[in-house]
Amino acid sequence: MSKVPMKHIFIAGLKTDRKHVLEMLQRAGVVQIESGGIEHEGLMTMNVMGDKALFDRSSNQAGQALEILNKLAPDQEAGLLKSLEGAEVISVDEYTRRLDIISDAMKTADRILALDKRITEAKAQIPRLQNRIESLKPWMTLDVPLNYEGTEKTAAFIGSIKNAGAPEEILKSLLDDLEETRDEAPAVSMSVVSAAKEQTCLFFVCLREDAYLVENALKKIGFARAGLSGTIPSAEAEKAAGEIKALEAEIVSAEEGIRGFASERKDLEFTADYYQMRADKYDVLSKLPQSDRAFFINGYLPAAYAEGLKKKIEQKFDAEVEITEPAEDENVPVVLRNNPFSDPMETVVESYSLPGSGEIDPSFILSLFYYLFFGLMLSDAGYGLLMVLGCGLALLKVKNMKPGMKKLVKLFFFSGISTVFWGLMFGSFFGDAVKVIAATWFNVPDLRIPGLTVPIWFEPVSEPMRMLVFAFGLGVVHLFTGLGIKGYLCLKAKDFEGFLCDVVFWAMFVGGGIVYLLTMDMVKGMFNLPFELGPAAANAAAIVAGIGAVGVVLTGGRESKNPVKRLLKGAYAAYGVTGWLSDILSYSRLLALGLATGIIAQVFNKMGSMFGATIPGLLIFILVFLIGHVLNLGINVLGAYVHTNRLQFVEFFGKFYEGGGKEYAPFTENTKYYSVKEEK
Repeated sequence: MSKVPMKHIFIAGLKTDRKHVLEMLQRAGVVQIESGGIEHEGLMTMNVMGDKALFDRSSNQAGQALEILNKLAPDQEAGLLKSLEGAEVISVDEYTRRLDIISDAMKTADRILALDKRITEAKAQIPRLQNRIESLKPWMTLDVPLNYEGTEKTAAFIGSIKNAGAPEEILKSLLDDLEETRDEAPAVSMSVVSAAKEQTCLFFVCLREDAYLVENALKKIGFARAGLSGTIPSAEAEKAAGEIKALEAEIVSAEEGIRGFASERKDLEFTADYYQMRADKYDVLSKLPQSDRAFFINGYLPAAYAEGLKKKIEQKFDAEVEITEPAEDENVPVVLRNNPFSDPMETVVESYSLPGSGEIDPSFILSLFYYLFFGLMLSDAGYGLLMVLGCGLALLKVKNMKPGMKKLVKLFFFSGISTVFWGLMFGSFFGDAVKVIAATWFNVPDLRIPGLTVPIWFEPVSEPMRMLVFAFGLGVVHLFTGLGIKGYLCLKAKDFEGFLCDVVFWAMFVGGGIVYLLTMDMVKGMFNLPFELGPAAANAAAIVAGIGAVGVVLTGGRESKNPVKRLLKGAYAAYGVTGWLSDILSYSRLLALGLATGIIAQVFNKMGSMFGATIPGLLIFILVFLIGHVLNLGINVLGAYVHTNRLQFVEFFGKFYEGGGKEYAPFTENTKYYSVKEEK
């Protein structure tokens, strides 16, 4: 468990070599470049935001074209394991040879985007035409245009009335209204084009000289003219249907055109990455101090790469590279380095906070407890076996896995091994599946296989208090390990006062208190403890706890110069023992989640076997078994992951860890498909 030693690097070179030096650093991917760091009147930074925006746009354009192509012509090699792979590593020579395809690839991207635009526009027009056809359906029997207004001597009105009654009632209402306007009602002819619950479509004809009166009367009964159209409805609907077919054919043609570019997928991937690398390089370039003839780079890199990179730059370019030790007060970026068993914990530590100055990397110690707790919370050998096989297959088959993904897969692999162990210890293999199968289909109700039908140690469902005591015991060990790390850090920093006041006194206070509680008859009866602590142990524990409590009270507020205030702060600090109690109680989640996994699994097994040893019963059992255990596995793996992290972040880290370290963010290739690697 260690933090990688870091070095400070300073590079001074000629401006003519700036591009090539930056490309070398980007391919090496080990130098974190810092902004500024050099102040001089003759130095300035470049405004390259326009160029960077152009490269970003080109990268996005190639990326969008690639997404469109992948949607219509999926990569046949893609799959679950393929999705875990990182960028394909290519040599500098291979990268240089591929630069010739950039121009043609961008033209391909333009064509794909243009075809996709045609598809989008066509798809947008189709609903509009379909709506138009739908609106014309009530008028399909009409043999004149909807905007028909009559002849020289007659006036025509084409429209509809919403929620109308019977046609004869409509006509009667119209005529009654017309009679009120003059003694003799004008002649009006009405034809029903179509009738529905929502509306009635009508065609009225009257003499031209009566048009004004008829129109006013129609308005009073809720008549609304049809939309203007100079085409017969049936002909217009037929035309719209033809346009839809033409648009659908255009969509098919454009999609086939896009699929035709499938052979150029790799070129588009390379082009998207190429412009992304250039955009990242120009982002760094905008931060570099430079003069008319020279440029300067300040940064940090792991010590193991320092001399090799210095030698390579100085041999290849007319540049000066200076490697120095960072000053003690420098905020140096943090890089974690651990063995294969513990390096998955680096992602857990980083998600909380990187270790700050003077702190250790807790990954190794964290891994010992993390896998233990995860396995206890899931505690089913069948589920653990699935995790081990799935994650092991991924690690075996995918050689070029993304670093972050590889750590996560390894985390679940080792957690799966722990889950198998605790599942066997507690006798859970897909719950009680082996026992249920043996009793239901083989008539063997008393099958006893250690780890599969009977526990090697004990069954938490039958003895929950025993499991609770075990969980609390692990919690005490976990918390005191954190306190021990704090003591180590105090001694390492030669803070002997802090070691005595913040570690020793608290260990005595809490440790003595726990031992004293274990001597009490109430506690022994509650937890059914298998051991006995006599009066001598109780007296010794009380003395130790008392000394610790007095020490905490007297030193808890030692930073205050006022004796009264110091004593009050010390008393408040001693109240923090309730926080220890709360922390220990938090480990009851080991019992809760472990029981939940086992009980839910048993419920699904019971449900599946309810139909007995019949063919339908077997089919139902298989269906319930698969669905139930997949759901149980997914939910409880997530629960174990979340709650295991919580025990580390809140209870464990709370005893010694502050974090606040600076993240190591080297200037590297932020690419998705290809990685051009410089020898480190």
